[in-house]
Amino acid sequence: MLILENLSCGYGPFRAVHSLNLKIEEGSVNALIGPNGAGKSSTMMSIAGHVNVQEGRILFEGNELNPVALKKRVRLGIALVPEGRRLFPDLSTEENLKIGGYHKSDQSYRKNREKVMELFPRLYERLEQLAGSLSGGEQQMLAIGRALMAEPRLLLIDELSLGLMPKMVDQCYRVIQQLKNQGMTLLIVEQNTHKALEVSDRVCILESGRSVWDGKAEEAKKNPKIIAAYMGMN
Repeated sequence: MLILENLSCGYGPFRAVHSLNLKIEEGSVNALIGPNGAGKSSTMMSIAGHVNVQEGRILFEGNELNPVALKKRVRLGIALVPEGRRLFPDLSTEENLKIGGYHKSDQSYRKNREKVMELFPRLYERLEQLAGSLSGGEQQMLAIGRALMAEPRLLLIDELSLGLMPKMVDQCYRVIQQLKNQGMTLLIVEQNTHKALEVSDRVCILESGRSVWDGKAEEAKKNPKIIAAYMGMN
């Protein structure tokens, strides 16, 4: 599904990620964890096309992404929920959803909107409300919903639980589990290590832009070094 081969990426001359190798299987949930500044978001943003690849390759369903423009990556089936949500605050919930499915037909829009409403019933009550006036949890729901409007096969979520109340975190992770059950492939950047490991199949730990551990989430839960170093990061 997605392969990172010796990926190095960054901003101008600065290298945020060094020679990262990562393989994500179709239908799996994968977590990137590590301290702030480890390169987690840079890795995700390079997949989405927002950060330059300096060396190595990104392969999605056998296609090399390095030369592919951001908009075309969306059409290929990659959608991003960015850190901070980055909604259009002066547009309504409905209008934000329409932007997420801008390249889809009216029929597809209606079908996908119905699916989003099933996942997040609260958004149905907020369709005419400006996105900027929603609560933090509702904004995260909308950000995920907007990404789902593109019918992605790979969903990237950067800092899923950041700034959310525990109740909203639980609700968002229930949706992640539902998407997983539907066969969607997900890559999550997360500071809440406990929650990430609960739902993930595999986890990659980054430090200073390098992978220091990569394996099954179940194994990570039992690793005393990982427990000591990362399970208290929430």
